[in-house]
Amino acid sequence: MLVFFKERLAFLSVPKTGSTAYETALAPRADLVLREPPPLKHAPVFRYNRFIRPMFLRVCDAEMELMAVMREPISWLGSWWRYRQRPFMRGRSNATHGISFDDFVLAYMKGKKPGFADVGSQANFMAPQPNGCRITHYFRYEDQPRLQQFLEERLETRLDLGRENVSPRMDVRLSEDVEMRLRRKCAEEFALYDSIA
Repeated sequence: MLVFFKERLAFLSVPKTGSTAYETALAPRADLVLREPPPLKHAPVFRYNRFIRPMFLRVCDAEMELMAVMREPISWLGSWWRYRQRPFMRGRSNATHGISFDDFVLAYMKGKKPGFADVGSQANFMAPQPNGCRITHYFRYEDQPRLQQFLEERLETRLDLGRENVSPRMDVRLSEDVEMRLRRKCAEEFALYDSIA
């Protein structure tokens, strides 16, 4: 998570949406950088609302606008599946070695997910809170020019992005049946993504 106090902007780090590259590029420009532990680096709206927002509100009488990047849901799951196939993951309970992408997604759709498919939800990450705390600025991961233009204009800076935390390259395709089931089961994920201009 990155907070830019003067610009009243908090950049929430949705996992598997390129946030580490933006963190590296913008950390020197940010007023608050949460890199570790992962529950704070990747704090969803509800955690930001409970712990970070009150700090700025009570101490500085300042409200931040929130921004977040969302990845197309199948691509997002594919990135998790590939990420958990890195060599050092072998033998761990959340590794996906020997698990097809279809089987990964089927496991993701279960009520009680096995460890390898327990990766959360982008829609839950960005869910608005009852007190009105919500994402103000949504961006599609697939539309990097729009995201970069927004940040460069809002922060009055030039971005020099590298590639970090990249998942291994693999063929990521769902069977028609599994994709149909995913779209039905996780309709809110697709609806949120489709609503982003």
